[in-house]
Amino acid sequence: MGKDYYKTLGVAKGATDDEIKKAYRKMALKFHPDKNKDPGAEAKFKDIAEAYDVLSDAKKKEIYDKYGEEGLKADASGAGPGTGGYHYQFHGDPMRMFAQAFGNSGLFTDFGFGGSPGGTEFIFGDDAFGFNMGPGMGMGGGHRRARQDPTVEHELLVSLEDIHKGCTKKMKITRKVIQPDGTHKTEDKVLTINIKPGWKSGTKITFPKEGDQLPGRVPADIAFVIKDKPHPKFKREGADIRYVHRLALRDALCGATVQVPTLDGTAIPLPMTNVIKPNSTKRISGQGLPNPRQGGKRGDLIVEFDVRFPDALSPDAKLLIQNALPPN
Repeated sequence: MGKDYYKTLGVAKGATDDEIKKAYRKMALKFHPDKNKDPGAEAKFKDIAEAYDVLSDAKKKEIYDKYGEEGLKADASGAGPGTGGYHYQFHGDPMRMFAQAFGNSGLFTDFGFGGSPGGTEFIFGDDAFGFNMGPGMGMGGGHRRARQDPTVEHELLVSLEDIHKGCTKKMKITRKVIQPDGTHKTEDKVLTINIKPGWKSGTKITFPKEGDQLPGRVPADIAFVIKDKPHPKFKREGADIRYVHRLALRDALCGATVQVPTLDGTAIPLPMTNVIKPNSTKRISGQGLPNPRQGGKRGDLIVEFDVRFPDALSPDAKLLIQNALPPN
């Protein structure tokens, strides 16, 4: 008995093209070798690709529906029922089919497959999941897929205050657009980026096919990579932020109340009664950045003390200190 491609994808025989595409994406994600390490997952991933290769192509699907796998894979002489000499054998690359089906290999990180440390990629646009592929651009359409220009990346500096609260950025791009008469026109377009509270440096936001339109080419994706804008007071450490406070030696020894600035513009009084040693730290809980992976729970504000020693002391001051401080 031949292979049941519909069963492989988990769809009924009368499934629509969209249902077949959605089923392939679901199954391919489930059994992708980079995600699924179970024995047999790689073979299952290839079977899923073969099933989609057949069912996404009208001619192959018609023959398969009538005669099954035996008729579809009749020998080249046509030794099969009603094939008319049609002979099919799967020669596709399952990995390449997967990347083409999703339209952008960066989608891996959005599904938790990995990606660059500390960064996440978000893909915006109607064809972010590859539904808007156009005629003849499917996996089994029999046409060569147009080549896409490399992704154009832009660095987007975002202040810690904006990361703290979240914000919306409007980014204007200039691109070439093909006119009906075949000529090019330069136009400006504004892309809207909704930055969520706590997004990490390195987060990538991708707008598919917003680059220049060139004959015979798929426009490049436009990507913006979030980078922390240098801050005059704070340094980011994950969801925590670090603030260095300069402290006089007298206050470090005798105690004082320090006014610690925060990202929302207020100050928090921090009383110190014990001796503060150089480079020691205090934590103020919940005054850092939101952590999206923990439901928006905020990190801490770390106060580091830079104890300032005087450049010189008078003889009288030295004598007072010698009498006041223990020898050890």
